Amino acid sequence: MDATTSPAAAREIIRSGGWPRITTGLCAGYVQANLVILPQESAAEFAEFCRANPKPLPLLERTEPGVPDQLRVAPGADLRTDLPKYHVHRRGEVSEVDDVVDVWRDDLVAFLLGCSFSAEERLRAAGVRLRHLELDQGVPIYRTSLRCQEAGRFHGPVVVSMRAIHRSEVSRAVEVTGELPFAHGSPLHVGDPGSIGITDLAHPDWGDPLPLQDDEVPVFWACGVTPQAVLAEVRPDFAITHSPAHMFLTDLRVTDLITTPPQDHDTP
Repeated sequence: MDATTSPAAAREIIRSGGWPRITTGLCAGYVQANLVILPQESAAEFAEFCRANPKPLPLLERTEPGVPDQLRVAPGADLRTDLPKYHVHRRGEVSEVDDVVDVWRDDLVAFLLGCSFSAEERLRAAGVRLRHLELDQGVPIYRTSLRCQEAGRFHGPVVVSMRAIHRSEVSRAVEVTGELPFAHGSPLHVGDPGSIGITDLAHPDWGDPLPLQDDEVPVFWACGVTPQAVLAEVRPDFAITHSPAHMFLTDLRVTDLITTPPQDHDTP
């Protein structure tokens, strides 16, 4: 399975247990999605949390309670089985599982949120080097000192993914990703990690470390692991998310969702 595999074929392979790895680089040109599943009683508050924080939580789809397999973004898919790995959250404790069939409930509502993996093929096509893909590893992911806007019971830090970008390619990376708000849009920050509370680039909170080369700048995009950091702080009785970097592969084409960014958008 690689960049040329269709999302439907990839989901079938994942469902059969044939892909226990991260989804970076798969299904080029298609949208990958983060997953958050919550009981119905907290779903409205989480939907408001997404609306209040569109950079880290760009909402692609919200399901009806108890319905994991009638998705607009991926007909025929099943959110209980079609991600390589899941995290089950119980009052701050997290366990990793291969599927969530046994813990599924009729009151659960799923949220699919955009992912920066969806932007990587367009970045490469624009001539932006992505060294983590060359090394076949995941991006480093960090908690920051930035805070999400609260909504109801939901609050917590903004999480970012970092890509090491050549100095000459930073403006191009900003422009390309600015057209993709569903994939977190333009970077939240460029340069000094300390100014957003990251003290050690060599030790990410999730993902793989990526030492900077002399001609590279750290560029930070909002990340769909933000809900996991929020759940760690809120400590709900029960929730499900994807395991970081083990995304849901949708049938949406990136090119169908490109938008022209506003001229006055805030870019670091």
